[in-house]
Amino acid sequence: MPRNVYHEINLHLVWRTKNNMPMLIDRVENRCWHFLTHRALETPGLFVHEIGGLPDHIHFAVSVPPTLLISEWIGKLKGASSHYINNEICNQKTLEWQAGYGVVSFGTKDTEWVVSYIRNQKAHHANGTIHDRLERIDQPEHANA
Repeated sequence: MPRNVYHEINLHLVWRTKNNMPMLIDRVENRCWHFLTHRALETPGLFVHEIGGLPDHIHFAVSVPPTLLISEWIGKLKGASSHYINNEICNQKTLEWQAGYGVVSFGTKDTEWVVSYIRNQKAHHANGTIHDRLERIDQPEHANA
């Protein structure tokens, strides 16, 4: 990519375990977050702001280069992470991801808020203070009209 390209592409990503099964618990959760972070950082020009979630889904905030094909990149992350967890951590086919994902862009000024939202997932879900826009993996109804 030429040096004279300016970009601020900040994304909040979310994807779920297959059938919303609570697979991301205990050591699996920490190892999965660690693996995804390091795998993501192999992408030139990418910056990881935060990763977190609950036993049945992941939230990931990143800044990406304009050359990144998001759907392909997420597919590779999901495939590699389930393979790693199933073959290196659990020695069985334990972790599977649902098809699809959610992606929402956010402004650089909102980075602190998005990072805080991800860090406080358990509290948001327990208190009913989730933000639907950051939890979705499907199209909102009005988008299909």
